[in-house]
Amino acid sequence: MKKAILSIALLGGIFFSTTIAAQTETSGREKVYRATHTKVTELKHTKLKVNFDYQKEQLNGEEWLTAAPFFYSTNELTLDAKGMLIHEVALDTNGKKSPLKYDYKDDILKITLDKTYQKNQDYTVYIKYTARPNEVKQQGSAAINDAKGLYFINAQGKDPDMPTQIWTQGETESSSAWFPTIDKSNQKTTQEIYMTVPDKYVTLSNGLLKDSQKEANGLRTDHWVMDKRHSTYLFFMGVGEYAIVKDKWRNIPVDYYIEKEYEPYAKQIYGNTPEMIEFFSKKLGYDYPWAKYAQISGRDYVSGAMENTTATLHGSDILQKPGQLIDENTWEDTIAHELFHHWFGDLVTAESWSNLTVNESFANYSEYLWNEYKYGKDQADYHQMTDVNMYLHNPGDFKKDLVRFNYDSREDVFDLVTYQKGGGILHMLRNYLGDDAFFAGLNDYLKTYEYQNAEAHQLRLSLEKVSGKDLNWFFNQWYFGSGNPKIKYSYTFEPVKKQVAVVIEQTQELPFQFPLAIDVYDNGKPKRYNVWVNAEAKNTFNFDVSKNADLVNINADGVLLADITDEKTPEQNLMQFLGSKEFKSRYEALNGIKSQVGKNPAATKLLAAAIKDPFFRVRMKALQLMDLSNAEQLKAMGVEVEKLASNDPKTLVQASAISALAKTKDKKYLPVFEKGVNAVSNAVKASSVSAIIDVDPSRANALADKIDLEGAPDNLLEKLLPIIVKNKVTSQMSNIAQVAAFYPFVKFQNPELGKSAEEGYNWIMSSDNLKATESITKMLGHAKGQLGDNPQAKMMISQMLKDGLSKKMELLKQNPQSASSINKQIDVINKTIEDFK
Repeated sequence: MKKAILSIALLGGIFFSTTIAAQTETSGREKVYRATHTKVTELKHTKLKVNFDYQKEQLNGEEWLTAAPFFYSTNELTLDAKGMLIHEVALDTNGKKSPLKYDYKDDILKITLDKTYQKNQDYTVYIKYTARPNEVKQQGSAAINDAKGLYFINAQGKDPDMPTQIWTQGETESSSAWFPTIDKSNQKTTQEIYMTVPDKYVTLSNGLLKDSQKEANGLRTDHWVMDKRHSTYLFFMGVGEYAIVKDKWRNIPVDYYIEKEYEPYAKQIYGNTPEMIEFFSKKLGYDYPWAKYAQISGRDYVSGAMENTTATLHGSDILQKPGQLIDENTWEDTIAHELFHHWFGDLVTAESWSNLTVNESFANYSEYLWNEYKYGKDQADYHQMTDVNMYLHNPGDFKKDLVRFNYDSREDVFDLVTYQKGGGILHMLRNYLGDDAFFAGLNDYLKTYEYQNAEAHQLRLSLEKVSGKDLNWFFNQWYFGSGNPKIKYSYTFEPVKKQVAVVIEQTQELPFQFPLAIDVYDNGKPKRYNVWVNAEAKNTFNFDVSKNADLVNINADGVLLADITDEKTPEQNLMQFLGSKEFKSRYEALNGIKSQVGKNPAATKLLAAAIKDPFFRVRMKALQLMDLSNAEQLKAMGVEVEKLASNDPKTLVQASAISALAKTKDKKYLPVFEKGVNAVSNAVKASSVSAIIDVDPSRANALADKIDLEGAPDNLLEKLLPIIVKNKVTSQMSNIAQVAAFYPFVKFQNPELGKSAEEGYNWIMSSDNLKATESITKMLGHAKGQLGDNPQAKMMISQMLKDGLSKKMELLKQNPQSASSINKQIDVINKTIEDFK
């Protein structure tokens, strides 16, 4: 699973400091040992026949569940069945049904079998039931913001702007909201599903479509069969009006189920999938193990994406058009992430949520592997730096073990430790073992535990078996411990010995041991030393130099997951930038001059070098840091920046260059900006509009109405929001919702913008605009999971919603003729208020 992370850079640190800390603080609150589920019964095969009641948003189901005692003999079968009506339970013997006694309460179905069964003695139980997802009581979390298992989207077709869809979400334990099962990750079963749907819809499930039969009343029944065992949380159904764009890998079907509006762009969005399958198959030495691979998107999805075996479900943010895709396919990392789960997660599955890392850290690291292979090491390192920094900058995660058997909610383990830190840990392990041993160890792990469950110790044993190295020291501190090194360092020159002594201090409570790359610059040139840091508060290393070192750069390869206190002069940062091959050292040198831009010639030289860097993210960062209203910077870099604005091969760099030129307020650049307004690229178009408004504010109103703000970058929203609100540009009302919805938080960080955001919110709430109102409530709904247990933030949002409700009630009084539309808006606000109670 890939978590949805709400990204609103406009809100700066205020919103995230409250939300992310709240998201994680519950984990470990109750020191309860979360034992792996005891296997009393082993599931063998699950056969389902289902149809859907769109009006009631319910599923009518029949199930034939074949099982046997796991080890000890038993006369009872206990199943999870959430929010259901159970109509019939029987033993099925070759099609002949014999009623069985059962007890159903508190979402548990206990069935008394006809006799005591022994290990490997199979039986089949028949259950007729109704699944009622809206009756399911379990709550969602920060990672998965709802947990009712089965979702009807616009089931009655009342919203003309929303397609009618059905999709399921099983992780963590929500499959039992749509069929009775043992809803634990250490249960695996084969499956088949007969889905009866209106003939106009297509269906998707795990495995292969074996048969499709027309039925009476415009219905059709599709029969999907999955002949390999996988965990029950990975069962999936999808139904809707999708185009199916066909692709393949070797002889395996690769299908893209896509909303018809986006069909022309399906290959741009998903088209790297076959190459990913080939790359991962070769890298792991284990071919993609399933009969097909399909991907589908779902509206109002409750997380980011989900690796249902052979049928990955993505949130609708994956749906992008050429204006977005020419800049960057923002979902490509997620496509790789969910695909890699088909080895780590689906083929070999975490035996409990405590060991979720053997699923999620690998999926996280697959994003590194794909970027490294397809786009180069700089891109991979940039991606991982961004990921690891999310963990490092969230203090609440420092005390949490990667593998943890005590947590408040099982969904608390879907966090920055399991994903981002876990991926960084795998990168260190790969670096320590070397590529050949690391990937051979992964191959052994997959082959040893295929179609079974595993935990971190078994991963360790496979890596030890292949490499011959003891890895207890690594796993004890990184998997079964918490935190990371917090490092301060210093160095002194000893002229007699002609040596520099580098002192590495760890300031956290428990010291770590680790390999460390140190670059010592002598006469402006770096020499790389790889040292071993012992688990002690202080380690000293001596290196030969001709004179005092110009610069010492620790963690020079960027591999160590650590929080490093670093202070360098602009001249040293320039030297580091020019002397480093590794992306992270160059990027940190660039970041290191932030406060010196415009004050120090070395900073200007560094920026001038950085805008010529081969990696586009470095060029972008330099463009964002510079201020061309400064005459020295304009003279040194103006001509080059103008070239980048028109000719850089990356549209994101062009957009950053246009924004840099806009700071000059010089009308001579207007032709560049005006050309950019007609670009395909959303980023170039947005920066160009913003630049024209900066240089010629009188053109703001005309441009504000024309620019497509859907999915626009935050800086453009920040620029245009006051103009849109002041001039009541109704066509843009729904697009300002992502800022207006959070105006109480925006006001903390940027009072002027917050004032406009508040006016925008009040404008929406005083208007009969269903789309804009729903945009507000949807944004808040997405944020709810990330707020976690933060009463202050929830109270602020609740009060804001109540104020908005009052405005809608007043609007209804004044416009009774619009009651139908306004009442819908009142309903969605009331529902959101309830959600925040």
